[in-house]
Formats: sequence, structure tokens, C-alpha cells
Amino acid sequence: MAAVLTVAVPSSVSLSTSGRRRTSIKFPDFAGLKMRPPTAAVRSVSCSRLGISHRGARASVVCEAQDTAIQVSEVTEATWKSLVLGVDSLVLVEFWAPWCGPCRVIHPVIDEIAKEYAGKLICYKLNTDQSPSVATEYGIRSIPTVMIFKNGEKKEAIIGAVPKTTLTTAIDKYL
Repeated sequence: MAAVLTVAVPSSVSLSTSGRRRTSIKFPDFAGLKMRPPTAAVRSVSCSRLGISHRGARASVVCEAQDTAIQVSEVTEATWKSLVLGVDSLVLVEFWAPWCGPCRVIHPVIDEIAKEYAGKLICYKLNTDQSPSVATEYGIRSIPTVMIFKNGEKKEAIIGAVPKTTLTTAIDKYL
């Protein structure tokens, strides 16, 4: 979902198109700059859709703010101890493989959870084909398996492509 960011521009604004052409737009009798910041979930602002309106002495530039999803990082055997076991916060790890159909079903759910619990939970994905020793150490026999760690200790394992509510209920127990 895109948010709208409204910026009242100063007396002139310089816009560039394709990084080469610069166009100056002048607005009479306006010297201030006011900006309503986007929500915390908005990571970048794209001015690909730009609407400029001029009302008397005031002008507004409206940009569409792009809601950028939080990226769920990949954890490997080399980074397992430092990223999962060596942190004092709540960590969710999805054990998956590229050939696994149910894993592809749960990926967007994990992405949504990472976004909703940003700042409270760290989410990672571990490819069991590339990091088999970690999967063996934790007894992963079926994928997808989602494990929750707190302060470096395994707290819970959820096996299969379960609904989002199942995962959030498990996460909420440890927050």
C-alpha cells in the first residue's frame, strides 16, 4: 500500500528527469518548507508520479511513497553463531530449500511477520541444502520448519506451512 507524502515547496524547485535534464519551477511568494514525514514502514520515496499544483502563493509537490518490504536475510553455517545464537533478542529462523513447494508458500508469511515485528524480532532464512550441518544439529527432518530462539536458546519449532496466526501466537509467547 502506498502512502502519499505532501511537501510544500520553497519559492523554486529544481527537478531532474532521467538524471540529465534539470527543470526549474518557480513559485511566487513562498519561502517556507513543510514536510509531513511518511510512516516508519516507508523506506524510500519515489517521485515517479509527481503532481504539482499551484494555489495562489502556495504550491505543493505530491510524491508517492513506496512501501518497501523489510528484507529477511539469509543465515549460513558461517554466520549461524553470531546472528542467531550470539544475540540477546528474539530470533525466528525458517529452514527451507529452493525445491520445496510449501517453503515457497510460507516465504511471504515470514516476510509479513518480519515487517510487523520489526524492532522486536529478527527473522532469518536458512537454506538446508547449503547449510546441512546446522539443519542436522537441530534435527530438521521436514521443511519448512520455523524455529524461535531467545537469548541464543531454541524455544519452539513449528513444522510445515502453517497459517500466520500459528506463527504469531508462538512469537507472542516470547515477547
